[in-house]
Amino acid sequence: MVHLGLPVFSAICPARGTDAALVVPEVSIDAMNQPLAEISKCVSVSAIALLILDGAGWHSSPQLILPKNIMLMSLPSYAPELNSVENIRDYLRSNFLSHCVWDTYEAILDACCDAWNALMAKSEVITSTRLCGFLSACFRRRPKRLMLPR
Repeated sequence: MVHLGLPVFSAICPARGTDAALVVPEVSIDAMNQPLAEISKCVSVSAIALLILDGAGWHSSPQLILPKNIMLMSLPSYAPELNSVENIRDYLRSNFLSHCVWDTYEAILDACCDAWNALMAKSEVITSTRLCGFLSACFRRRPKRLMLPR
């Protein structure tokens, strides 16, 4: 039996319940540049996308082609509880991809794409605190005004 992982480079906007994602055959700097370009197309006009990333080497390479409407923020080391992607992976595994065996790479690719699309069709799940962790709570709360002494 061969266990095969299929990387999905993705971004979710918990405030709008929208996404951009690409399934790629391998992780690399070149593979990361493709989703950055795709995510950039999905950002609202005059908005900036903040992508929160773990410490993978390809996330901080000077060879990344970073669109002007995207900013990157790295999570601190050893802080998986802050990485909402872990919740999304768990959700996909639990609801769509567990206890399955596929005969071909193409079948795995189709199953991953179908699972992602099924998740994205459920905007209430995307915006839930359970799935996007602290990010959803941040976007739902109206920021308090800081009153500075005069």
